[in-house]
Amino acid sequence: MTPAQRDPLLDIFRGFAIFGIFFINITIMNCLFINQDAFSSQFQDTTSEVVNRVLQLFFYNKFFPIFSFLFGFGITSQIIKKQLNNKPYLGFFTRRMAALFVIGMLHISLFWSGDVLHLYAVLGLLSLAMVRLNLRVLFLIGVGLLVFPFYDNLAELFLKSLATPLDKGLLAYGEQGIIIALREGTYFETIQLRFHEYMANLPMLLFYLAPMAFAMFTLGIAAGKSTLILGSKQWLAYFKKPTIFALVLTSIYRAVFLFWLPESELYRHELLRPLWFKLMFLSDITFGLCYLWAIAWLWHHGFIKKLLMHFSYVGRLALSNYILHSVIGLFLFTNLGLSLYQKLSPLMCFVIALMSFVLQSLLSKWWLTHFQYGPLEWAWRCITYKQKMPFRRVAC
Repeated sequence: MTPAQRDPLLDIFRGFAIFGIFFINITIMNCLFINQDAFSSQFQDTTSEVVNRVLQLFFYNKFFPIFSFLFGFGITSQIIKKQLNNKPYLGFFTRRMAALFVIGMLHISLFWSGDVLHLYAVLGLLSLAMVRLNLRVLFLIGVGLLVFPFYDNLAELFLKSLATPLDKGLLAYGEQGIIIALREGTYFETIQLRFHEYMANLPMLLFYLAPMAFAMFTLGIAAGKSTLILGSKQWLAYFKKPTIFALVLTSIYRAVFLFWLPESELYRHELLRPLWFKLMFLSDITFGLCYLWAIAWLWHHGFIKKLLMHFSYVGRLALSNYILHSVIGLFLFTNLGLSLYQKLSPLMCFVIALMSFVLQSLLSKWWLTHFQYGPLEWAWRCITYKQKMPFRRVAC
């Protein structure tokens, strides 16, 4: 689509998702999952506690679902456009997802093991079959995938079926070995470590992120097929009451879960404990989707419209900005840059994530004055369309 045809609100949604994702990813880049508990125990001060609560209340499990939802919505919008123009789309999307898979695998190999692009590529191909389903079926599948209660059991069965534990290679490093490899190791040594980290996190990818992503893809496809245009005034009016109800209900439960329930015997009940976490998971996702309604309301009512436009610049370069997060992380935490692995407090990570987004917004705005697409968006587009696309912006 040309800039004149693009809906800025959709780009704002994407930019907002990119904004929130780095606040979570930088904490994982600063300390691998395997050492998170021991590392977090060092920060018991009030400031760190406040930052962690802010992340729990407003960031965790909110932006990745939004990003996934918008990805499914984008797939559907492109397919509908192809259908309206009587153009085939299977080959188009196969190339598109294959290219995204390659980008994702290069991302894992060169920068960071926490990539989701390769996962999106695989699930994106599966989603092509979902576009033919009606809205009711899509909604039921999406919700069903989210509420399914036995992912942990499936992960346990999967791990028991393996001859060699997936985390064996990472555990062999030990905490100090990981610190030395990242702070002092060569680039090749960090790549080796990232491979072991990826393997150790594979169960979470398969049994946590993948079902969540596919569920949100499905709901995004339903939104793309709906006669209500995402973010429109009609869409706002239709979802006003459900959104307010969801905001109130999820806010109450999340506050109870974080501030009261851990002190209760109900929290430690063997049968009820999984239920509390599942409800928190669903509350976080629902609260995150409410962000989209709030942003659309602010946009249509003219509040902070100029500020919201800064999110749109990042959203138009979503792929490039997502990879840029990992480049920043590589510079901050490894021997290629500042070697700050496990040296940053929660507050420092939060501030760096905020400053990084501001810089990304300014850089994205400047880039779009000279080029039509981000560098990775342009490469992805060339592969998808099997031709070299115009890159530089031509002055009128």
